[in-house]
Amino acid sequence: MSAQSFNQLVGKVAGAIGDRPLDDALAAHLNAVFPADGDDFKRLADLCAKGEAEGWLMAREAGGIKFGRAVKPGGEAGRFSVDVVRMKDVRGPHHVHTNGEIGAVFPIEGSPRFDEFPPGWYVYGPGSEHHPTVSGGEAYVLYLLPDGAIEFTGKP
Repeated sequence: MSAQSFNQLVGKVAGAIGDRPLDDALAAHLNAVFPADGDDFKRLADLCAKGEAEGWLMAREAGGIKFGRAVKPGGEAGRFSVDVVRMKDVRGPHHVHTNGEIGAVFPIEGSPRFDEFPPGWYVYGPGSEHHPTVSGGEAYVLYLLPDGAIEFTGKP
């Protein structure tokens, strides 16, 4: 039941994204429509925790990061894939967001920041790249990738 609720809620988020460009205006839009102190955002955080506990979300682990793809492109979230990671004071593997990335940071413990983003929504445009990093605590990070596109580079 919680997986179905998760899928419906990420579908709602994908609908709010629509065909908007992946830029700061989209991040502002998502933070206004799904604020970090709002019911939908809190429900997504709860569903991440339930999914982890029930084993249908973040079933894999490497380098101190739990992760998993919850929705493939063409599913409930339309053209987006949806992944969730659990990170605590860790730097993840370098990758390129071929078509961009839209994410949400849900605190679990402490005052976590994801790449210096506080809890809430962030957007990286097409071609952006980074080592995903959570500092100051532990967080779930949910991210939507247009067409599921991501390229791990192996860069140190």
